[in-house]
Amino acid sequence: MIQQPHEHERGPRVSATPPIPPAARKAATVKQQRAAERERKLEEFRRREAKAKRNRRIGIASAIVGAVAVVGLLVTVFVLTPQPVTYAAGGTGAEIDGVETFENPAGHVEGAVEYPQTPPAGGEHNPVWLNCGVYTEPVPNENAVHSMEHGAVWVTYDPSLSDSELSTLRAKLPSTYAILSPFDGLPSKIVLSAWNTQLQLDDVDDPRIAQFLEEYWLSQDAPEPGAPCTGGLDAPGRAS
Repeated sequence: MIQQPHEHERGPRVSATPPIPPAARKAATVKQQRAAERERKLEEFRRREAKAKRNRRIGIASAIVGAVAVVGLLVTVFVLTPQPVTYAAGGTGAEIDGVETFENPAGHVEGAVEYPQTPPAGGEHNPVWLNCGVYTEPVPNENAVHSMEHGAVWVTYDPSLSDSELSTLRAKLPSTYAILSPFDGLPSKIVLSAWNTQLQLDDVDDPRIAQFLEEYWLSQDAPEPGAPCTGGLDAPGRAS
């Protein structure tokens, strides 16, 4: 019988898996590190993209909200801001109850003028016209009459008129060729004057205000309709 050699008599056991060389192990480690770095960068890129998308959505939503707010503001301003009224120049010859007419001469003079109407409705006047607009103080008669010679309507009111009444009256005026000013000693709360024409009223809501402006604003009955209403005198208290 052949005896098997004892365990200690056998040669060294050879492993079935050959050992990995150090260089290979190092290469594998570098490869893993590179893969991990790529994955880290990819994950960071995904996070940045997700954040950018959120920011874009927030930006778009904010822009929409802002645009809606701006549109709403513009609509509100347009609706609440009184729009300037317009009248047809020249009139149609309509008769308005209460209108008085006169025959005052035109002409340029220096110094003060005594006028037969209060306030003046025409007559001789200063060579310099009054710039049309809104005044919070009484204006010189002689300069205002010159503006009426150019077709302007002079709207005078008693200084006791309330702020709300004054706002209502002001809203009825055209943006040019109109003068609004207080006047002491008026025969009524409101007097509208055009060249040689006048209407006395006591109510700012009287429909004849608009009728008078429609008929006598830039009237062809004025000696010089359409001549300048700017570039003249700015009296004290000019508001607009």
